[in-house]
Amino acid sequence: MPELAEIFRTCGTEYYQKYGNNMLPSHKRALHDVAACRTEIMGGSLYFCTQCQDYRYSYHSCKNRSCPKCGNNDTTGWIEKQSHRLLPVRYFFVTVTLPDILRTFARKNQKLFYGLLMRCGANAIQKLAQDPKFIGGQPGIIAVLQTWKRDMQFHPHVHFIVSGGGWQPDTQTWKPVQRDYLMPHKALAKIFRAKFRDAIKKQAPKLFTQIPPAVWLIDWVHRHSSSWYW
Repeated sequence: MPELAEIFRTCGTEYYQKYGNNMLPSHKRALHDVAACRTEIMGGSLYFCTQCQDYRYSYHSCKNRSCPKCGNNDTTGWIEKQSHRLLPVRYFFVTVTLPDILRTFARKNQKLFYGLLMRCGANAIQKLAQDPKFIGGQPGIIAVLQTWKRDMQFHPHVHFIVSGGGWQPDTQTWKPVQRDYLMPHKALAKIFRAKFRDAIKKQAPKLFTQIPPAVWLIDWVHRHSSSWYW
């Protein structure tokens, strides 16, 4: 199976000529970096082994976060770091996403939308978690952004790993969830929708006026999975 870099080197020029005008600068940079990673384009360093009395030339890596070669070590390190932060409690898997209408705006304003998607999603979970009917405390959250579906269609969404319980500052105690679900997904969707709407209106008022008002009235769908112990 060919590597992504090989595909980029083979088809990248044709793709750029066809879609380059619609590509974000970050995407153009990723296309170039992945194709050039660990090749003569990136240059390299010459090493000498005193034991073998031999020289070895090593090409430089691109260090782009989108590069599978460079990103693998960073991803592995990130996973290990997050694993040490996990508490010995139940966890729930929560996914928040945007409706179809907003995805066109999200692709043209990725930095803004991705940041708000993660921040507003986490804030919505934290807000509903404060309700004693569900948790009554502050849960622990780990968030992972994904921008594509399995069929490679653009679909920005965030996966949240949420602790099955929360810390109560007043009593300095941990309050575990007493049921098989974390919180009602319809209520969470409404809170997230309101927070996202208010954030867009505040941070990008001109962009807010371009968004069809109907998007703030339709149901936003989110998914929960069953809990598990770490």
